[in-house]
Amino acid sequence: MKSVLLGFSGGIDSCTAAEILRQEGYRVVALTIDTMGDSDMLYKAETKARDLGIEWRCYDARESFRHDIIDYFTTEYQQGRTPAPCTRCNTLIKWRILEAVANAESIDHIATGHYFNIVEHNGRYYVAKGLDPDKDQSYYLWGLSQHILSRALTPMGTRIKSEVKERFSDKSESMGVCFLRGRHYADFLKDEGVAMTEGDIVTHDGCIVGRHNGIARYTIGQRRGAGIPEGLRVIDIDTERNRLVVGDNRLLLKHIIRISGCNIVDIDELLSANDITIKIRGIGLNPTLPVNIESMGEGYTITTEDAAWAVAKGQPLVFYRNNLVIGGGIIVDFE
Repeated sequence: MKSVLLGFSGGIDSCTAAEILRQEGYRVVALTIDTMGDSDMLYKAETKARDLGIEWRCYDARESFRHDIIDYFTTEYQQGRTPAPCTRCNTLIKWRILEAVANAESIDHIATGHYFNIVEHNGRYYVAKGLDPDKDQSYYLWGLSQHILSRALTPMGTRIKSEVKERFSDKSESMGVCFLRGRHYADFLKDEGVAMTEGDIVTHDGCIVGRHNGIARYTIGQRRGAGIPEGLRVIDIDTERNRLVVGDNRLLLKHIIRISGCNIVDIDELLSANDITIKIRGIGLNPTLPVNIESMGEGYTITTEDAAWAVAKGQPLVFYRNNLVIGGGIIVDFE
């Protein structure tokens, strides 16, 4: 019997994934990754696994989660960037741990409750969009390596979330960044010791128009917040001078974006195809027309006719070719 190690929180998606994999004939081993010492979550996951009749394991990842995710999150905001903790966690924590534990226990496959698919093409593996367009999570998985994708299963890839939820009396599910636990990110940063020092809010030509209460409280594109004049949005975060730059919404439209820290499935395909589009946020406004891509040192320069809105340093930029994720990287500059 083939076996699979399933990332398991005890929530709707991971429970459904476990049932699907069992129905497909796999021996399912549930692995709950302990990132924050949440005893209630661990108890729930163990209880759900027992109810489903599957084996359960727990992995203590608190130290690596603190270093690679939480410290990264606070540092990025301090430096005026917009972090992507979920993308980073999938790449550095969840799937790596699943692979390592599966190797140690000689388990054949790994899986999670993510809504996405995997497509093999010309000997390479691609993350692909899930069937449910409202729940598709392919954007957050661009960093997964070929050796992980080669053994991963995607039990939720052809499922519709609304139909999945109808099967459960308890329809609660986790939303947003897990370690915030419902708090506003600025409150979390303050609790983490990030200084919230007041400073000037200026227009792009340097005129002072207000005062902010800590640059970590603001993100690119924001139009509400202490000191932001009505009708203007944050267009830049100047950490060196501790000030926000605000302006008209038109100034948030960018046609040239540069990325680094990339993971690309097939570089030749990326640079030669003429039908690649980009996504710079999981939901919301994204360019729809194909883009032009050029190599730039260890990264790439993307030029798009259809302007990208509110681009921020630190955000992921993900390349799509129809439903396939060609790769992605982290935004380092734009104009």
